[in-house]
Amino acid sequence: MARAALEWNASQLAASAGVGVATVNRFERGGVVTTEETVTKLRVALEGAGVEFIPEGLYQGDGGAGARLRANSQAG
Repeated sequence: MARAALEWNASQLAASAGVGVATVNRFERGGVVTTEETVTKLRVALEGAGVEFIPEGLYQGDGGAGARLRANSQAG
């Protein structure tokens, strides 16, 4: 969802995070990612591009976790 909000393809996220495209695809399918460092790289890349991760229950309707673009972000 975060990658889609930025209108990035898997290659763009991989390049921004410094990981392989296969790693991005595996992570998005819920597969095993070898290190926590890899997950951190993906998160930092997305946050650096303007994604804000929302923990479960902190916003309207006490819904589940999610992601959104910060108000001052520009996707694309």
